[in-house]
Amino acid sequence: MRVLIIEDEHRLAQAIASGLAADGFTVDTAPDGQDGLWKATEQVYDVIVLDIMLPKMNGYDVVKRLRAAQLWTPVLMLTAKDGEYDEADALDLGADDYLTKPFSYVVLLAHLRALVRRGAPVRPVILSAGDLVLDPATRRCARADHEISLTPREFALLEYLLRRRNEVVSKSDMLANVWDEFYEGDPNIVEVYIGYLRRKIDAPFGRSSIQTVRGAGYRLNGDGG
Repeated sequence: MRVLIIEDEHRLAQAIASGLAADGFTVDTAPDGQDGLWKATEQVYDVIVLDIMLPKMNGYDVVKRLRAAQLWTPVLMLTAKDGEYDEADALDLGADDYLTKPFSYVVLLAHLRALVRRGAPVRPVILSAGDLVLDPATRRCARADHEISLTPREFALLEYLLRRRNEVVSKSDMLANVWDEFYEGDPNIVEVYIGYLRRKIDAPFGRSSIQTVRGAGYRLNGDGG
């Protein structure tokens, strides 16, 4: 999943970003409301973490402009304020959830996953393709009831493919959503990780769920191949 964090407290933003990245998320950050609004309108995100008290443009105005532009990305408002009217204002302006500082990372992660599930019905709690099952909440993967151990990057790539199952996904899409839109390394890293996944989720089970579509990208069969 791809997350945008709009937060002017640098240490907090980096702490959240580091935690999410370690859990396999792709994370972008913005230090003020104007930059955050620009990124939110120029890129596609699964969820946005948005502080209320921001330089240049406050979080209320950011979410109001997003909704006015008919951008419905789920928004979690993050603030040091704890007044009920602040929460009501945030929700009335179009935010989907509200979390007061200080908070635990575990709680933040649970809120983000709940928002993504609610905001997009095509994203079920547990992802599957035939007997291949991936549970983002527990970070577990299994094929035919056999547990499969995946690295955070392998997990993120498989999650992305499952969310787009039966669709042809280009290498550039995978780089942008699983690595980073500004990734400057060897783009063949996609092929490398596709190979890792095939050796773990397909080869031991005599399957070929991840197909190469020559000149276009890859497709994960919805029936698990």
